[in-house]
Amino acid sequence: MIQKFTKKILWLKNGMSFFLIVLFLNGCANTPPKNISNICDIFFEKRDWYDVAADMNKKWGVPIHVPMSMMYQESSFKAKARPPKDYIFFGLIPWGRVSSAYGYSQAKTPTWADYKRETKNSWADRTDFDDAMDFMGWFITKTHKMNGISKWDAELQYLNYHEGWGGYKRGSYNRKPWLKKVAKTVEARSLRYAAQLKTCEEELSRGWFWGLFD
Repeated sequence: MIQKFTKKILWLKNGMSFFLIVLFLNGCANTPPKNISNICDIFFEKRDWYDVAADMNKKWGVPIHVPMSMMYQESSFKAKARPPKDYIFFGLIPWGRVSSAYGYSQAKTPTWADYKRETKNSWADRTDFDDAMDFMGWFITKTHKMNGISKWDAELQYLNYHEGWGGYKRGSYNRKPWLKKVAKTVEARSLRYAAQLKTCEEELSRGWFWGLFD
């Protein structure tokens, strides 16, 4: 009887340890990179992110540095990022969020639903970097088709991303000087990311296994 009870305690203890390890690993996976100002540091810390970004590039023909610079601006690479809360009654009472944007890409719920339907990626999750990066590749490609914006033009791509395709066509961004300034910041970061990536992409493309022999 005592032996059975001891085995049961050990089983529960091992099971709890495994559960805590899984939680820890998931937490690490969702933690933003330490140095988000350097794309090489991002990808060396999150080696699977480079593979995801490379797959996006191959699938959509979108240069890696463009969605990465946009994602920096939108969420700072935080998996569960949300827009600020909205307030009513002279700013005293919180009333939901200012928009439905969520996750790495800050995709809004209706646009995310369109992405899932068009790509048949019904299980896509906005807190999954893989899905978020694929979403941005899809959005940037549609921007190119609908509004004729180059996939390499981070500034105009970001204006489409923020205002939507219709809003961009109507020139809604022209009434928002602050947004145009942010878009230029995204473009500048994109160019820095592109220059940085040239210095490390060969090593990243070899994968973590071959890196062990360097």
